[in-house]
Amino acid sequence: QGHLVESGGGLVQAGGSLTLSCGTSGRASSYFVMGWFRQAPGKEREFVASIQWRSGSTYVSDSVKGRFTISKNDARNAVFLQMNTLRPEDTGVYYCAADRTISSSNLFDARRYGDWGLGTQVTVSS
Repeated sequence: QGHLVESGGGLVQAGGSLTLSCGTSGRASSYFVMGWFRQAPGKEREFVASIQWRSGSTYVSDSVKGRFTISKNDARNAVFLQMNTLRPEDTGVYYCAADRTISSSNLFDARRYGDWGLGTQVTVSS
């Protein structure tokens, strides 16, 4: 029903940083959760991070923990992914996702999210 738009991807050297943004078409607080997934060529889509809109609870995958931070801005109806100390294995298309009714036990499952952006490419060179 709603649409999401990602921005902020690009080409960076290993060790560099990028910040991704995801804007919503309406009131982001209508979503129970918003998050980020990524997909590298030849690999399945994997969970990166999520934030539950009303509570602010966050989850970050072990592969990026300590390097990536997810946050939200209620007034701007947007979520952000601050990515630091980027590695070549972080390369992929990053997708913003959201859902209104997903169970908290299914936050890591891409199949459970109903709304998706088109993705933004992140390339980390070695």
